[in-house]
Amino acid sequence: MSPPTAVKATIISDHPQTYEDEHVHAVYDEIAPHFSSTRYKPWPIIARFIASLPTGWVGLDSGTGNGKYLPLPLNRPGDIWTIGVDRSRNLLSIARKAGEGDVTREVVWGDVLGRPWRDGAFDYAISIATIHHLSTAERRKAAVQRIIQSISPSHGRALIYVWAIEQDDLSKRSIPSDQTAALTDSTGQDVFVPWVLTSPAPKVGPKVKPRRRKQNQQLETPTPETSQEDVARESQQRVFNRYYHMFAKGELTALVHDAARGLALEVGPEPVGSEEKRRGLHIVEDGWERSNYYVEFKCWECT
Repeated sequence: MSPPTAVKATIISDHPQTYEDEHVHAVYDEIAPHFSSTRYKPWPIIARFIASLPTGWVGLDSGTGNGKYLPLPLNRPGDIWTIGVDRSRNLLSIARKAGEGDVTREVVWGDVLGRPWRDGAFDYAISIATIHHLSTAERRKAAVQRIIQSISPSHGRALIYVWAIEQDDLSKRSIPSDQTAALTDSTGQDVFVPWVLTSPAPKVGPKVKPRRRKQNQQLETPTPETSQEDVARESQQRVFNRYYHMFAKGELTALVHDAARGLALEVGPEPVGSEEKRRGLHIVEDGWERSNYYVEFKCWECT
């Protein structure tokens, strides 16, 4: 097992879009095939959420990446329809063919902060390991609001996952000791997480050792001699630093509450027997799973 990768603290630019273009979007376009090869197994809570959705529902995968959740649920293929959106064209080309068979998935090139569809267009939405790539609190809040706006105000359901600053023993990421102070900080930590892309070095041709010729003889055909470079070709490594906001305990839930209130929604369970028009959002479940924080919520509406 490879040693854990230490994350590095970073300073956010005054131009967050440009910063994310360089440290998020450009990186994923560069590493897309290698990244996709490491992202193939659905996480249990996400698979359970998708499996619970009623037949006929249409949903959004905001930040779909390689589209590994688009074919779910595997035991009910085609029962629901998930549309994926992502900024990486190279990942979207992989997402279009996600899953087994010749099914072409529906994907859209776009930004999680955009609003390319009408409000309430979807029955459900998921956003898995995406919002933590947004470099300011305002942009993360806006991304959650786009998810809330995209689902039905009366029955819409959503699930959001982000990386946690509290990493477990199985994580490939380690927090250096000088960053552990962030464990008690409700605003999390901004870091670079390196992705190492290894590719073979350019092939070195065999050395040629000419044979000596005897007097009155033509030069004999050179005999290839296996070089050391052919036996042990060195690898070339390129390191790409991806920006992450690693969330602290309670931060994601607070972010969803703040986003909902910013849209004039009540936060809490749907009231029983209310005769006035009201709209709200209820946290169904939140928690920590394998170095990630997640929140599942449901929208409700009294008319």
